[in-house]
Amino acid sequence: MANETASARARPQFRNLSLAQLATYRLPAAGIVSILHRVSGVLLFLMLPVLLWMFELSLNTESTFERLRTALGNVLLKIVLVAVVWAILHHLIAGIRYLALDLHWGIDKEPARRSALAVFAVSLPLTLLAALWLFGVI
Repeated sequence: MANETASARARPQFRNLSLAQLATYRLPAAGIVSILHRVSGVLLFLMLPVLLWMFELSLNTESTFERLRTALGNVLLKIVLVAVVWAILHHLIAGIRYLALDLHWGIDKEPARRSALAVFAVSLPLTLLAALWLFGVI
């Protein structure tokens, strides 16, 4: 009888998480925010030397500042800066969300989903505004 109950229980399933298989899984908004929080943290860490170098160029002399302004005319560098702005905004706003969750604010399923969507609702439009400003549209 013990064998019957053991075999009647659901057995664990092996999930092959190749890139093709990942498309079949649907993460909740909180899971996507969590993954992007880690991605944004890595991006910020990797871009820190470049940002410090750019900051140093802006403060050294007038000629290095002009060299930096010329470099910022490059579209590729503007795209990288938009990515950095997104990383800063997403990491900051998601970090505030995680601090609230640590304080047990909004830990139920529906408030957690709404706060995850709020991270996107705040960080993406602010990133779009920054991109429009960097590309000289506004």
